[in-house]
Amino acid sequence: MTGHSPDDHDHRKRRGPLGSLRASFLTGLVVIAPIGLTVWLIWSVAGWVDGWVLPFVPGRFRPENYIGINLRGVGVIIFLVFTVIVGWLAKGLIGRSLLRWGEGLVDRMPVVRSIYNGLKQIAETVFAQTDTSFDKACMIEYPRRGLWAIAFISTDAKGEIAARLPGDGRKVTVFLPTTPNPTSGFLLFVDAEDVHELDMTVEDAAKLVISAGLVYPGGKGAAQLKVGHSADTP
Repeated sequence: MTGHSPDDHDHRKRRGPLGSLRASFLTGLVVIAPIGLTVWLIWSVAGWVDGWVLPFVPGRFRPENYIGINLRGVGVIIFLVFTVIVGWLAKGLIGRSLLRWGEGLVDRMPVVRSIYNGLKQIAETVFAQTDTSFDKACMIEYPRRGLWAIAFISTDAKGEIAARLPGDGRKVTVFLPTTPNPTSGFLLFVDAEDVHELDMTVEDAAKLVISAGLVYPGGKGAAQLKVGHSADTP
């Protein structure tokens, strides 16, 4: 039997404190990095918005003229208040009339019309408070039987799509995201009976997709699933 030499034992003893310091450093880095990056991102975005908004604000309304300090985030507050006021006015009769008049004016400008309509469609898709958001997370067999993928239920298939799909059963429109970028993916039309809804939220399912399966959501659904598997095990 081969024994360990005293030099190996001394090397392990010397490496112990260094290994402990390294582990503590990595643990601290895991804690600090998300916080630091979040604070840096918020600080940078606030500065960018201030630099874009404040030049349009008259000097007499800027707080640094009264307190002598350039407060970061003032432009963000002004932008939010201005956006709320514009949205409130746009929902009124006068606001809708002005909006229609402005869009009619834009429609007479060939290049500007294309840019405006494209940006408007993107904004309505991203920010519209309607039923455009995903309803639930689900699992479907993709790209073949026996392989399962996470998808998001959008709505039932409608119009010509529903009419031309084979079969008489209900068809469901699902979005199958890619990993690790869930903003790209595939639009699929699936038989409702082949869609297996999940108890986890859409946000938890998105985290699972983005992390490539490393971040599993907990909660009631996962606990019930674990208990169910245990009960089925002989």
